[in-house]
Amino acid sequence: MRKLLCVLLLLPVVSACTWVKMAPGAKEIRVARADQDLSACTKRGEVSVSVKDRLGPYERNDLRVRDELETLARNEAPSLGADTVQPKNQPTEGEQRFLAFRCGRVDLAPATPSTRPAAEGEAETYPIAD
Repeated sequence: MRKLLCVLLLLPVVSACTWVKMAPGAKEIRVARADQDLSACTKRGEVSVSVKDRLGPYERNDLRVRDELETLARNEAPSLGADTVQPKNQPTEGEQRFLAFRCGRVDLAPATPSTRPAAEGEAETYPIAD
């Protein structure tokens, strides 16, 4: 009984940890948004990655799971000769697919913003130039 209680108390602490580390060369890999136009790039392949999205009955933080999936995709990109990854779909049960591209020095243009005026009570956003 005492061991079970210790395990239950430590589970949230352990699940908050990030186990996925950035591999050498992965920091240089760019991550494009799903709606970003990469037609000027050369497709190098697809990457399928997965992490645990739950530990027993405890569901892990969605943002942390997404971050780990992105890191894994970036870790795999250099082996495909890619310098950019783009999510192909949304994460499902700790799994996600990414497209890998070789873009070189191509400036990845942002997606065109919506020209729809903000409705009453909605926030309006503007892109920030780098």
